[in-house]
Amino acid sequence: MAEVLQAASRESMASAAARLDAYADSATAADLRRLGDELFSVTRLLDGERSLRRLLADPSSPEEARAGLVERLFGQQLAPATLDVAKGIVAARWSRPGDLVSAFEAVARQALLAVAEKEGSLDDVEDELFRFGRVLDREPELSTLLTDAARPADGRVALLDQLVRNKVSPVAAALLQQSVRLPRARHLDVVSEELAELAAARRDRSVARVTTPVVLSPEQEQKLTDSLARLYGRPMSLQIELDPGLLGGLVVQVGGEVIDGSVASKLAAARRSLPR
Repeated sequence: MAEVLQAASRESMASAAARLDAYADSATAADLRRLGDELFSVTRLLDGERSLRRLLADPSSPEEARAGLVERLFGQQLAPATLDVAKGIVAARWSRPGDLVSAFEAVARQALLAVAEKEGSLDDVEDELFRFGRVLDREPELSTLLTDAARPADGRVALLDQLVRNKVSPVAAALLQQSVRLPRARHLDVVSEELAELAAARRDRSVARVTTPVVLSPEQEQKLTDSLARLYGRPMSLQIELDPGLLGGLVVQVGGEVIDGSVASKLAAARRSLPR
């Protein structure tokens, strides 16, 4: 079950996700992989250092002071992009110190999913994570072994590697490994399915819902796909719906963004501009 965040943390989490998306659209897969790995390292540190996460999430401390502490602690250890993301996270307002840990983990997960997005493998990652979650649901003892914090983390990861080696993609394997290293009192079968849901949500960012008054030719579809891929910096797929009421042009929706180039929209805009 996903965490229930209070208002301040929800807003900060949404802002962190938006900053990650803005960076991911122009970053390379290698850059995103490093970002994710380094953010997971910070997540584990904060999870184990209660006093540090309380300092970094203290709303009474100025944003500059919290960001400066991150700079002093991690400035020589993290890539510049990771450091910028980390400073942005700690500068935000968090309802509870634990929410700060959740934010680092959430952005790290999204960074690795963005690698699959760049590589066009989000469908596979989603399916692999969901199927692994189903396996663990049928084998609760195995799930317990993988998340038993009393056992050394390296041993748990080695067990996981035996189970998924050559069966899942590198991104799915990395996400599962990080979840095993930092179980946070969660059931891995539930975490796996939550990760699958995150992959599905991220994949939705790369689906363009196109409304058109006429059937597009294969050449037109390919041209539109290529143009959108250049615009958004990632592979895109089209979902096309016919609507003769548009008269001409296209309406394209990618995630929450709508590009309305329809004739009907232009006529409506012209009517609104006429003097009354």
